[in-house]
Amino acid sequence: MRNDSISGKSVFVTGADGFIGSHLVELLVACGARVRAMTYYNSWNEKGWLRDVPEQTLSSVELFSGDIRDTERVRQGVRGCEYVFHLSSLIAIPYSYDAPRSYVETNVIGATNVLQACRESDTLTRLVHVSTSEVYGSAQQVPIPESHPLVGQSPYSASKIAADKMAESYHLSFGLPVVTARPFNTYGPRQTARAVIPTIASQLLAGRQTLRLGALSPTRDFNFVTDTAAGMLALALTKAAEGEVVNIGSGEEWSIAHTVELLCEIVGSQVEIISDEARIRPEKSEVNRLLADNRKIADLTGWHSELSFRDGLTRTVNWIDRNIAYFDVDDYAK
Repeated sequence: MRNDSISGKSVFVTGADGFIGSHLVELLVACGARVRAMTYYNSWNEKGWLRDVPEQTLSSVELFSGDIRDTERVRQGVRGCEYVFHLSSLIAIPYSYDAPRSYVETNVIGATNVLQACRESDTLTRLVHVSTSEVYGSAQQVPIPESHPLVGQSPYSASKIAADKMAESYHLSFGLPVVTARPFNTYGPRQTARAVIPTIASQLLAGRQTLRLGALSPTRDFNFVTDTAAGMLALALTKAAEGEVVNIGSGEEWSIAHTVELLCEIVGSQVEIISDEARIRPEKSEVNRLLADNRKIADLTGWHSELSFRDGLTRTVNWIDRNIAYFDVDDYAK
């Protein structure tokens, strides 16, 4: 399916002010879509990471502030749109141990609001509900297929499993044209220091002689953010994906330790690594391996990752270097 088939279509994106959402908005505008971008309302009129989007691109976007937990506001956002991408989510895993109810309210109730609004819509062509590879827990088979058991190893992953099951129920019960996209570990420009790659890169760029990190042995399927966004668009434009759960991943596996080595090479730095207990998950909650079986998305859409890991890391490092003020590097040393 050609991306230009979405040209002129009305599209609603929740979580548009986030890391992946802002890149998806850029892609949709580049493909000619008419985008309504939902941002989380705040009294400072902050646009989140949409502030990093070129003004020439953003000028054609309808900014739509609100709260995903607000049923009526979500209904207003969906109204009149042909495609909906639901990315709005509370994502930081460590915080989910402290505030699990917040994850239920945002991730489960918020998703239900989107599903119901889409069910009531008379213009909807397709909804892409965005999940996460965290729902699989530690891999029981590698690479991880979409049929892998779902394991709630954190309150965050449990909330996403619940949201995925709500999406499944709306397809089976009401025939809603929804596809559940499960991206693996997306990285790239605009990702905050809650994630391991910007944590490492920002400390290296700040000239730190030591790195404070969590576990180094876990492996991840890192996928550059523009590739992830392209995968979501490909699924939106594929009717055969309706009712399906589909992984979006590179199909390559990198340990945190190896990732540190690559980043050190790119930055040109050598450091000592210190274990930070605050960054280590509870023992039974650690996900040790994440590697996508990406054959399904390739078969359905022809999509595959285009950017190599090293090239993606280089682009990420360059962006962080230009935006180092966003990273509280001094806080890592505490």
